[in-house]
Amino acid sequence: MEEVKVLNQIISQTIDTVSTSREKIFEIGERSRNEHAYLSKELEQTKQKVVEVIDKVDKSSLHARHARNRLAKVSKEFQSYTNDEVRVAYEQASEYQVEMAVLQQEEKLLRTRRDDIERRLKNLQDTISRAEQLSVQMSVVFDFLSSDLKKVGEIIEDAKEKQSFGLKIIEAQEEERGRLSREIHDGPAQMMANVMLHSELIERIYQEKGIHEALKEIRGLRKMVRSSLAEVRRIIYDLRPMALEDLGLIPTLRKYLENIEERHGLTVHFKHLGIETRLEQHFEIAVFRLIQEAVQNAIKHASPTEVLVKIEMKRNNVMVVIKDDGVGFNPSTKKDSSFGIIGMKERVNMLNGAITIQSEIEQGTNILIQLPVTTV
Repeated sequence: MEEVKVLNQIISQTIDTVSTSREKIFEIGERSRNEHAYLSKELEQTKQKVVEVIDKVDKSSLHARHARNRLAKVSKEFQSYTNDEVRVAYEQASEYQVEMAVLQQEEKLLRTRRDDIERRLKNLQDTISRAEQLSVQMSVVFDFLSSDLKKVGEIIEDAKEKQSFGLKIIEAQEEERGRLSREIHDGPAQMMANVMLHSELIERIYQEKGIHEALKEIRGLRKMVRSSLAEVRRIIYDLRPMALEDLGLIPTLRKYLENIEERHGLTVHFKHLGIETRLEQHFEIAVFRLIQEAVQNAIKHASPTEVLVKIEMKRNNVMVVIKDDGVGFNPSTKKDSSFGIIGMKERVNMLNGAITIQSEIEQGTNILIQLPVTTV
């Protein structure tokens, strides 16, 4: 009994340590993201300054060359010019030479600063990626240590299977949380930050230019808030389309693809063949997620102009085709979209189905999914 108490104390202390470390990793990631955003803006400004200084150097070099030619002519024909003309020619040549030297030094400093910022941005990006990876890993450890796996243990007798099963569940949850966190950070959170900055700008405009100019900015702010609200609704819808439970798979898919067509400005063809019947809820959700993942992959990585989604429902099976006319890819080469494809394959395997992916560079992508089903 005493040994169990000591073991519990050790686990509790370990959980506290992991929790603290996870928070510190998150703070490091946030600071790195903020610094990355600031330096990215500074890099753009520095690049613009480099272009401007180079232009000035070219003009100054041209002026300096003309001034030197003028001075050479005056020196050669010294007797033909007054003392003032000689002095002016000499001073102009000297001034342009000094100006060009100053500009060249400024260009050198700006180029050095630009290169330094680019190196820092690369290091920050590595830090951000590492922090995100560590955060997920620490969360997996934290959840695994703090979760009660007794009920799982009753089902899975072997200890190794229990550990593997628990980790897979937690990893899937953390990956989904990470994806949602990034969507909120890059979407609504960023928009709300812009709203805050815009509101401060409106206050300043009101004080400096009056109510009419401020009202113009308020109209722009209203559009920004409306856009933010639409993004929040989209994220909520992507988490769990409520129409799926009420209307069923086919009407929900039709509505989702119509929204995709409006949001991304591409043509989406949706075809439904065979019977239209309700399926088991978990199966409808799985089919919806598979189509959603395939369409999102196409939009994100393939830049298509048209997407075809066809679903054929028979009594004992469902066949789904998702086809796009995008840039395509080499299936044997690892791409950024490979994680989504792996997730689709795992979901299809869980349903005892089969998935075939055909793609070639500049030839689009064709995904065929076949799933055995039982109706409600």
